[in-house]
This record gives sequence, structure tokens and C-alpha cells, in this order.
Amino acid sequence: MKRIAILTSGGDAPGMNAAVRAATRAALAQGWQIHGVRNGYAGLIADNMELLRARNVGGIIQRGGTVLGSARCPEFLEAEGRARALHNLARRKINALIVIGGNGSQTGSSLLAATGFPVIGLASTIDNDVFGTDVSIGVDTAVNVTLEAIDRLRTTGASHQRAFLVETMGRRCGHIALFAGIAGGAEVIAIPEREVRPQEVAERLGAAYERGKTHAIVVVAEGARHGAQAMMRYFAKHRDKIGFELRVTTLGHVVRGGIPSAFDRVLATRLGAAAIDWLARDAAGMLLGMRGSDIVATPLEEVAGNTRSIDIALLDMARVLAQ
Repeated sequence: MKRIAILTSGGDAPGMNAAVRAATRAALAQGWQIHGVRNGYAGLIADNMELLRARNVGGIIQRGGTVLGSARCPEFLEAEGRARALHNLARRKINALIVIGGNGSQTGSSLLAATGFPVIGLASTIDNDVFGTDVSIGVDTAVNVTLEAIDRLRTTGASHQRAFLVETMGRRCGHIALFAGIAGGAEVIAIPEREVRPQEVAERLGAAYERGKTHAIVVVAEGARHGAQAMMRYFAKHRDKIGFELRVTTLGHVVRGGIPSAFDRVLATRLGAAAIDWLARDAAGMLLGMRGSDIVATPLEEVAGNTRSIDIALLDMARVLAQ
């Protein structure tokens, strides 16, 4: 009988619980034991695990966040930390691990897999920057939470002839800002992958005002070189260039906390079940993700150190359509 463990690591993402549920019940259907690790890699090092049964994962598919908890764990990047984790796994006779998380988490997966321990990674991050997959668990929900805020702000902006600057999450990757901005018809989108100077934003807002627009939306990823605060400082000194009265809304971690969408629940469920299928074939050392509508596997050593890039052509398209 296989004994496996499962953990969630890094930033929480809507749909993580659906993946835990699917992997747990698929493992139990194989007649295996599955242990839930508390607080990510830190739980592996601290030997904080518990046996999961079907009822332990009941009623969690619709919940955001992660019932297993998550934590950053720099100690796991050190050989001594991984040795302690492997010792705890061996003591419990656990012979495989499923890791649900983003780039940092899958770097940890790769390091563990390099020791020969069987690991399967599941792509899960709202940033959608994991190499080897078109879409990660949590992305769809995060985009839709941001889009809902944009739609609400556009309504009040139209009522008061205002422009709103909306800052959303995305330190190194602008996927959320780009897709929510396109779907929300934003006049300007600023992301880390392409610099947009405050002067240019002011000029584009001013041009929109001159064309007779009654309101406007600017979507800025938090990691953009000229972020929301830098833009607002510039606008305060050059109010005449904008035309609109301008307000700023920072969404912050509310973007993470949404109830997972149907898409994220289904994606997470497929990936969780697929992880058990791969382990049943004694195949490991892979990150599971999705390309098109297919579940695909990428070697963890290829995932570590690489990131998925966005399609900059979409940004050019959004600018044309904002006219």
C-alpha cells in the first residue's frame, strides 16, 4: 500500500482545496493512505502531518484559501532542511509527495525530486507565471474578482464623470491586470512586463477626455515600474493633463480570497486526480498543468528557474480597442 503526503505552499490560491479533495479521494479509492501536511514545507520539517480520510475533505471544494495552511519556508532551500523533511517522511513510511503551489514551491519540489524522492507538483498561483502550463489553479478566480471591482468602479465613474486607477496583484507578472483590464475595457493597462510612464498615462486619459468619454479606467499591476502611488503623485502635479477627476482603489489581498470559480474547481479537481494517476504508474518528478484542454506534465527540473511569459500582443490590442 502506498503512503503519500500532500501539501499546499506559497501564496494561497482559490481552488487549492478542490485539488486537496480530489487527490485525497482518488488516493483513498486506490486503497492508499494520504497524509495532509500543515503549513507547507515548514510542516514537513516540523513533522506536522495528519492522516486524511474522505470526510476530512468534505465541504471544502467551494472554499477559498487552503485548509492545510501555507507558509514561506526558506529553511527548505537548505540541504539540512530537506534532510529533516526526508527523515520525517521516511519515519512515517511515506513514499511520495504532492506539492500544490507556484514557482517557489515547485523549486522546492525540484530540489526534493533531485534526491530521488517521488514528487508530483500541481501548478497553483494567481499570477499564472508557472512554466509548463497555460493556466494555474486560482488564476480564473483572481481575474474575475479584479474584473468585478473594475465593473463596479466603472458604474460609479460613469455617474460622476471620474477616472479610477485600480491597482491589482502581480509583483512580477501582469497577467491579472492584463486580462481583467481587457475584459473590463480599461483605457490604460500597466504591467511589469512593459513600462508605461505616468506622463503617457496622463496623456492617454486626457485624450480620452477630449474624445468625449465620461469616465475611464486605468488598471495597474502592483509590480509595475511606475505603480499606483507614483502615478498619483504625478497626476497631483499635472491635473490639467488628465481632464477627469481621478480616484485610486487598491485591491490587495482581496484578489486572493475569492470563492473559487467553476473553472478553478474543475481544473484543480482534474489536476488532483491526475496526480494520483501518475503516482499509480510510479511516474514522478513532474509538474502537472493544462495546455489547451489537456492535462500535461513537465519535468520539475525544467520548471525550476523558468517562468511563463504573457503575450504582449494582447496589451497592444487592448490599447487599440480603448480608443
